Amino acid sequence: MTLDIVNAQNEKIGALELRDELFGGRVKADLIWQSVVHENASKRRGTHATKSRGLVSGTGKKPYKQKGTGRPQVGSLRTPLWRGGGTVFGPQPRSYEFAIPRKQERGALREALAVKLQAGEVTVVEAFAEVAKTKAAAEMLARFGAKGPALLIDLKLADTLARALRNIPGARYVASGHVTARDVMYARRVVATRAAVERLQEVLGS
Repeated sequence: MTLDIVNAQNEKIGALELRDELFGGRVKADLIWQSVVHENASKRRGTHATKSRGLVSGTGKKPYKQKGTGRPQVGSLRTPLWRGGGTVFGPQPRSYEFAIPRKQERGALREALAVKLQAGEVTVVEAFAEVAKTKAAAEMLARFGAKGPALLIDLKLADTLARALRNIPGARYVASGHVTARDVMYARRVVATRAAVERLQEVLGS
């Protein structure tokens, strides 16, 4: 598999060879799914809470006598059967995070990149332009055909470019060592530097 390398003006200046055994085979969608679910779960706040009958306000005194009133038998105003009472087995604050093997995470990233490469949605640039304004960053994305959610990958993040991109909706700027399958799959266009692609190929192929 061969990709064109372009400059900051989206003009071809070279080519990059990719290993077919990494990105040219049949995509294992189950790996991508597991990785995306794992990351989504780790980002859930899990702050939901309900009050049990021990937490709701109200007296513990029996509201009326047990027999002779014609009303149902009840021992507390906080019973779950009554309005304003406690909730039975309601959700409580917890973490939804779970662990998956590192090898599986790398496999998911490899498969996600294969999806984008086979769809022609990856642009390899020699280096990102040193822009410091949001308008200039938006123009750069437009030159690369990045409309909508876009993922920019570099070997090391540049502070000025990061500040220029942070106000563009849907644009993400990630270092190659921290990119995930979720980042790749949520983007319509992936723009990566040559150094970042070579590093990813080295890590994913090891």
